Amino acid sequence: MSRLKTRQHTVLLMALGWTFATQADWKQWRGPTGQGHTQAMIPTEWSETHNVTWRTPLTGKGWSSPVIEGDQIWVTTAHEEPASEAERNKRLEVNTGGQPVEVLSMVRLHAICIEKQSGRLLHDVEILRKKEPQWTHKLNSYASPTPVIENGRLYCHFGAYGTACVDTQTSRVLWRNQELYVNHENGPGSTPVLWKDKLIFHMDGSDTQYIIALDKMTGKVAWRTDRSGEMHSNPQLKKAYGTPLILPTQGTPVLYSPAADWLYTYDPDSGRELSRLHYGMLGFSIVPRPVAGHGMLYIITSFTRSQLLAIQYQGTDEPAIAWKWNRGVSNQPSPILVGNEIYFISDAGGMVTCLHAHTGEEHWRERIGGNYSASPLHSRGRIYFHSREGKTTVIQAGKTFKKLASNPLDGGLMASAAVDGNALILRSDKALYRIENQ
Repeated sequence: MSRLKTRQHTVLLMALGWTFATQADWKQWRGPTGQGHTQAMIPTEWSETHNVTWRTPLTGKGWSSPVIEGDQIWVTTAHEEPASEAERNKRLEVNTGGQPVEVLSMVRLHAICIEKQSGRLLHDVEILRKKEPQWTHKLNSYASPTPVIENGRLYCHFGAYGTACVDTQTSRVLWRNQELYVNHENGPGSTPVLWKDKLIFHMDGSDTQYIIALDKMTGKVAWRTDRSGEMHSNPQLKKAYGTPLILPTQGTPVLYSPAADWLYTYDPDSGRELSRLHYGMLGFSIVPRPVAGHGMLYIITSFTRSQLLAIQYQGTDEPAIAWKWNRGVSNQPSPILVGNEIYFISDAGGMVTCLHAHTGEEHWRERIGGNYSASPLHSRGRIYFHSREGKTTVIQAGKTFKKLASNPLDGGLMASAAVDGNALILRSDKALYRIENQ
């Protein structure tokens, strides 16, 4: 790359907010760049009685990851109110697999704020409520999308149940938007991203599929673009739960948006579709967020048979698949790119795979056990995998497998980790933890 192009690339990275990597705040899902990396000196070993500074119980149910700004940590949660027997008999519901599902009378959606040094509860504010909500999958919650925090404003998104902005100092709700709807089938999952004055997120349901931007100051629709690619006739194969990634491409910021069957690119300012690329086979209910490096975008297609696709996006007129891998690929956890290697873990059984990021050549595959929904974290050559059983396994990044530690906590880990200074912030299904070397 020429010096001029390198300088232009650096300027674009700064415009996209990638310079946050040196800052302490963790403002979005998977950290400053959305890629799951930190240079913090977080511990490799802990337990309920070792290297835990504080543990704060959390109420409700939610798998959103923590976000941090200043002295505050925020998460979202949902309080479910079961329907009466009469309501249940009136509203017999089944999920997409034909199984009965729990019928709720109401769901109340909250944002919770914890003081990061003490673990003290600062705010617990009801943001939205929804009568007779859709069902959720047993591995999902009504508060799974991770909020975004910026300059004292917390942007909370709950899919079809609504989006809201909270003043983080007063806990006052500044605006709400409950005008958007899709049939998620399994509950909300897509996390929003901020771009300039816009909050952008996916709305890919079984009935309707689109990407949308709200004005972050007012919550009003700034632009909306319907998905244009032809999909399977079965509505269940049209839904997705992906999160976009904005990258500098040929000198211009481009929004990369994984949806059912297709990877779309858009102009983040206007929502204009720029291109689309078919996965080459069915891919739906997509959860993982893409990662980028070496001029390639790495995306996971989730169901039916999950693939990892390495897509060349730099130096080409349109994105193109460079190589693909379809053994042991995750459905929910995102991949992680460390140097020239890319790693991912299977949801069931905990099989970790390490591939050469340029070619897709396999370096190793090893089983660490457990079941996984959270995305991994990388810090200083160590990769952290968080299981639904509450155990975090730490491995050494590299072309050979080396396990460093296995750390149990009391409660399942569905949310991805956050980092504050040299502390790891972990959310279990019971509590929020601050973990650091004592």
